[in-house]
Amino acid sequence: MCAVVLTVTGVLVAVLPEPEQEGHLLPGLARARGIDLGVAVAVDPLAHDRRYRGIVEDHYTSVTAENTMKWEHVQPERGEFDWSGPDAVVDFAAENGLNVRGHTMLWHNQQPDWLAGGDWDAESLSAVVHEHVTTVMERYRGRVSAWDVINEPLEDGGPDMRRNLWYEVLGPDYIAQTLYSAHAADPDAELYINEFGIETAGPKADALYALVSDLVERGVPLHGIGFQSHFVHGNVSEDLADQMRRYTDLGLEVAVTELDVRIPEPVTDEDLREQRGEYRDVLAACLEVEGCVNVTVWGVTDAHSWIPEWFPGTDAALPFDTAYRPKPALSGMVDALSRRGGRRPAPAGDPGRRTRPAR
Repeated sequence: MCAVVLTVTGVLVAVLPEPEQEGHLLPGLARARGIDLGVAVAVDPLAHDRRYRGIVEDHYTSVTAENTMKWEHVQPERGEFDWSGPDAVVDFAAENGLNVRGHTMLWHNQQPDWLAGGDWDAESLSAVVHEHVTTVMERYRGRVSAWDVINEPLEDGGPDMRRNLWYEVLGPDYIAQTLYSAHAADPDAELYINEFGIETAGPKADALYALVSDLVERGVPLHGIGFQSHFVHGNVSEDLADQMRRYTDLGLEVAVTELDVRIPEPVTDEDLREQRGEYRDVLAACLEVEGCVNVTVWGVTDAHSWIPEWFPGTDAALPFDTAYRPKPALSGMVDALSRRGGRRPAPAGDPGRRTRPAR
């Protein structure tokens, strides 16, 4: 949908669409700026809720499986894979011309009981990890463009490595081992480490940078860093672009992989107006950094958001409300992609999807 142009006393004036309409501009604007604009989707509403599905089709260029590709869902019993959920997401994306980000291979949460409670030694666990990664990635080879292979490898507050199952049994080099397995399964997929709390300078951000620098120096097949970016209203990072550049300077790409901005209740109209600027600024930060390839919103509407359950007393974190109505945050994303009111300039360059930086 295009803006209407009128002639008033010989001057051309662009009449911008209403907020409900301008959201439909997002896919074209994102592609013209050379990035994907993504959203995390859940299988059940994607299959049964026409309004939910319509929001995804009309406003985004890529999808991430919110839960269904996690280990407890895709391999609930050892050696028994359930492809129904992942297939539904990947097939939906193919039918609608959307890219797919895979999420996630190794994470300390949402593990099946047989894995979390197993009596593993290094040899047996290494074999299970290799089998899982290879089986999943080979199935979707050529259909999933990027994978969060390693999710949240650092302790919540940083800077130490998380003492998860993989670390305790395989040691710190489990990250490199898994990346090698992933690369062998799909050499064309972009392989990511995905982490939260790295959007602002500090011990955790420095620890991840040191870890990643070592992997790059060793030639491990790592291609990108995911900034989860689960923000609280009023505390959105102002140096996100600077933190991203640390990794693009290493020859990696970066992405905002799980964006939401939760608001402490009661949520006011003023909060929502300010949230518009916060969404705008996050996208503007990505556009400022050559090598930022994707911004993904973590959920389609507030009706299907993880926020109220995990962060009681906060809500309204997404660009669509519980009634599926667009919020000012949606216009904030349009602002950034169309260079309206953003605090950061957009990079020069040709439109279209960026390719993997040379290393």
